[in-house]
Amino acid sequence: MATSFSSAVFAISVSSSSALKSRNFQNSASLFSQSHNLQYNPLSTRRSFSRVRATLLQDNEEKVIVEELFPSKTSLSDSSKGSGRNSTTSSSSSVLEKWVIKCEQSVNIFLTDSVIKILDAFYRDRDYARFFVLETIARVPYFAFISVLHMYESFGWWRRADYLKVHFAESWNEMHHLLIMEELGGNAWWFDRFLAQHIAIVYYLMTVLMYAISPRMAYHFSECVESHAYETYDKFIKVQGENLKKMPAPMVAVDYYTRGDLYLFDEFQTSRVPNSRRPKIENLYDVFLNIRDDEAEHCKTMRACQTHGNLRSPHSYSEDEDDSVCDLQANCEGIVDCITKSVTSDPARLK
Repeated sequence: MATSFSSAVFAISVSSSSALKSRNFQNSASLFSQSHNLQYNPLSTRRSFSRVRATLLQDNEEKVIVEELFPSKTSLSDSSKGSGRNSTTSSSSSVLEKWVIKCEQSVNIFLTDSVIKILDAFYRDRDYARFFVLETIARVPYFAFISVLHMYESFGWWRRADYLKVHFAESWNEMHHLLIMEELGGNAWWFDRFLAQHIAIVYYLMTVLMYAISPRMAYHFSECVESHAYETYDKFIKVQGENLKKMPAPMVAVDYYTRGDLYLFDEFQTSRVPNSRRPKIENLYDVFLNIRDDEAEHCKTMRACQTHGNLRSPHSYSEDEDDSVCDLQANCEGIVDCITKSVTSDPARLK
């Protein structure tokens, strides 16, 4: 019973992801109150594709509505066959999944709004301190994701090198945002460091638990946080833009965006071909402009991750790799589902 129910859920999430996305993520999209959906450019056609939608932000700050494609483990024909064999179960599963997603997103939006109110109360007129706290918090989910993914791999449930690579690259990007804010003096006050660090601890523990139960919910929560970060930087740039153009860029920003090996910089931008974005850093305005665009890339990746098994490293598309090396996975989502399938599935079929 548990196996067929879980399988039906995934068949519906693949075959009707377009319909679900447009309805189920309205609450998340409200965080971009003036945004629309932009284009995701697929990097390869090696695998079958299923249509989904994501909130993307163009470099010219304009937004348009387009369709996008993400890789899918199951072809449309296979999923339609599976749906036909389980039509009755699929109907009830779809209703249940919609209800669960709505509850998950309502909780996430409430939590995000609560954090925003705390930041507004303490940092209304202290921008760099607010950014320091925000960046300390923003990188925590990626640590949590990696921790749980390592646990799953140890238990033989998931082996997803692409997820580990992308999430590490995202944490590396957020770490450099944090270093920039520290160089600008955002961590000068003891209270700011104390608040940021203790919120980060609570956030980490909460995200580990959330990701273990429902990765989709954890990714949506992270998308909400990244959406707020984008809005915060966008507003700051519009208000302080002229002043920022007169100020020099921190050296840590120049080094990160323009020098050395930019493999990790390309790695977290899952909707772009590697080497397609090379920022210029001439002043502090350019720094904040690129930080804002980074947050948009994080938001896109978090939206893509909400489709189970959907994420691939940008560099994986150009590599001639053996997929079987990283193909050990019971197609489960969350620790409860993984335990159920590890007990009911034939281990030989997972190898």
